[in-house]
Amino acid sequence: MDRCKEIVANVRMEECYEGMSLVFDGKRDDLRDEINIAIEKACSATGLKPLVFDNKKTDKSEHEAFYIEFTDETQRESGAFFEFVLKELGIDKCENDVIEG
Repeated sequence: MDRCKEIVANVRMEECYEGMSLVFDGKRDDLRDEINIAIEKACSATGLKPLVFDNKKTDKSEHEAFYIEFTDETQRESGAFFEFVLKELGIDKCENDVIEG
């Protein structure tokens, strides 16, 4: 299966904010674990600590997601973080490369 279909990535950029969502089938714990590990590796490799939200506790198990967010103090380095995560997950493109607010 196409990796971009298993994990759908979206990036959003605004003046003082950058975020990426990684949406996946909530019934696939293997994908949740893989995404979690990729985020942890990116934190270690870049030294950055973004806000990370996991919507696992919702009733929308068909479309669960991780949300990774940076604010203005780390915004410039966030691109490298996002690229690291995408590369770790084998994702070569985002569903929406950039959504400007």
